[in-house]
Amino acid sequence: MSGVYVGDDNRKRGVMILECPKCRTRYLVPDSAVGVGGRTVRCANCRHSWFQEGPALPSPALAEPPVAAMPAPAEPGFAPAGYAPSPTITADPASADAGFDAFAHRAPFRPRRNMARVRTIASIAAGLIMLALVGVILWTTAPGLAQQAGLNIGPAQSALRIVDNPIERRQMTNGSELFAVSGRITNPSSAAQRVPDLRADLRDENGRVVFSWTITPQQRTLPANGAIDFNSAQVDVPASSKRLDLSFVGEAS
Repeated sequence: MSGVYVGDDNRKRGVMILECPKCRTRYLVPDSAVGVGGRTVRCANCRHSWFQEGPALPSPALAEPPVAAMPAPAEPGFAPAGYAPSPTITADPASADAGFDAFAHRAPFRPRRNMARVRTIASIAAGLIMLALVGVILWTTAPGLAQQAGLNIGPAQSALRIVDNPIERRQMTNGSELFAVSGRITNPSSAAQRVPDLRADLRDENGRVVFSWTITPQQRTLPANGAIDFNSAQVDVPASSKRLDLSFVGEAS
């Protein structure tokens, strides 16, 4: 809507009336606040924004002589009966921008979250956690399996070497079968090495493990170029065992 004047007095004072097209609240404001070209304003009552055209120019016959200076705006509280005083009008300076959006989010409003993006981030985080857990399991409990799969994880290959003697199997007087294994652990390196436990795996003719046990070494540190013997025995091992594999705990057989 266009602003209108209320009486000659208001025309001389340069005051016009604005009416909100949404809530019909009226405001008494200086026409210099709107300008001849008009501008976007916003209602202080309902926050509605609209483009307000400038005041209609008077015809040349009725034009008033020019004044030396712009008149002062209406005093606070000055308004005819039924109108809001001029200080309640608010013009939005940002509305002059080409990208002005009267319905854009403004404080105290907050933009809505992009739930699809939140779900994607949560899925990626869950996947990374699962990969980390798998890595911890392979590192701590199944390094041999990881090495068989071609993964270079778990404890580093020991510098120690195992030299085993022939297996001894003999029948005991009580009817049980004694399975004995012995050998030597050597350190061919030029530095002292920690000696881990030995793992003995008995396998059948198809290579499947049918019996396992752990052999504790006599000492935990082996000096450079040193060697220690080991021996261990078990009773009633499966008759299907055909091959013995010795390895350090944490290494592949």
